[in-house]
Amino acid sequence: MDVPEPRVDWRSKGFFLPEGERTAADYAKEKPSLFGGGFTWPVLALRREAAMANIATMAAYSARHDLDFAPHAKTTMAPGLIAAQFDAGAWGMTVATPNQALILRKLGVARIFIANEVLDPTALRWLAGQQDIYFQVDSLAGVAAADAIGSGRLRVFVELGHAGGRTGVRTLEDLEAVARAAQGAQRLELVGVTAYEGQLADEAEVDDFLDLLVAGVDRLRAAGIEFSLVSAGGSAWFDRVVARLAALPRDMRLILRSGASVTHDDGFYRLRTPFRRVPAEGPLTAALEIWAQVLSTPEPGLAIVGMGKRDAPFDEGLPVPMEARRDGKTFDPAASVTKLNDHHTYVAADGLAVGDLIRFGISHPCTAFDKWRHIPVIDEERQVVDVLATYF
Repeated sequence: MDVPEPRVDWRSKGFFLPEGERTAADYAKEKPSLFGGGFTWPVLALRREAAMANIATMAAYSARHDLDFAPHAKTTMAPGLIAAQFDAGAWGMTVATPNQALILRKLGVARIFIANEVLDPTALRWLAGQQDIYFQVDSLAGVAAADAIGSGRLRVFVELGHAGGRTGVRTLEDLEAVARAAQGAQRLELVGVTAYEGQLADEAEVDDFLDLLVAGVDRLRAAGIEFSLVSAGGSAWFDRVVARLAALPRDMRLILRSGASVTHDDGFYRLRTPFRRVPAEGPLTAALEIWAQVLSTPEPGLAIVGMGKRDAPFDEGLPVPMEARRDGKTFDPAASVTKLNDHHTYVAADGLAVGDLIRFGISHPCTAFDKWRHIPVIDEERQVVDVLATYF
């Protein structure tokens, strides 16, 4: 795939370039320190070794279990990381919207799975002219909308959902009805069945739902409905996907879509990673960190840090203070975040001083990358060795 070289200038938050521009190659050659004056706070950084190790871990996991991996690119929308996942053997990339599919296709990604329903005629007309882009249908209306496109052919998965979830039919009867309609549609090719288990609360619910997915596949095959692909797997339960979907017919290919694994985190996924249940298969390591500065200590036990909702994810847990830095030396801040405003973070701590830098781990990488146009990539000495661009 084509990975345009990132070019950093005055529009790039975290980098401080009042004049001119720099390329990723410039940073790779010079390897400036993140603390060397060319950056400003807050800044989100990616630890290269951790991210590459995570990519290798998921590639090896997929190979061990003989499944295809199509990680969810909406997590990062970063060509550099997408290319690294393909280099490790990814089958394709998953996205959430036709716009994201368009971006990946323009970057040269050959196989794309839109893990969502598509009804917009503008998007459907474009999709009908593309090869190896798939999307989901979960209703007769969705099948009819896709089949109404005047030319080309559209490749679809029928989606099974669960009560209280988002898209997807709720019963096997409806699964069969939609699959029959897709199979009989003039301009549709039914390629598979898909589901998403990530919103379920516990292992028993996940297993029951995945067992229902297997039963749905068996029902469709018994009814003479032909397809060869099955897809599931968020980043919290992919071990259960592998375990329960082992019961699929042997001629089915399983496509796993876990996306947050590329960077992992220090919050939501640190607690929910499947590798806590199957440690011999992992691990994953948090690869994102945000450095931000203490701006004020206006009262005892409170530090106000120059970082907020525009910089850090907060939807699945608040940032986690990991270490502090003062005069080039690091120490444990013994701190916790209590709330975020747009550009301020409230940190409960004693012993922090105005001007201290704090390294925060993040919770939920899927809402971290979209806040940054460019992200410095750092080595273990926190020298900047590359730059990621994001395409949101």
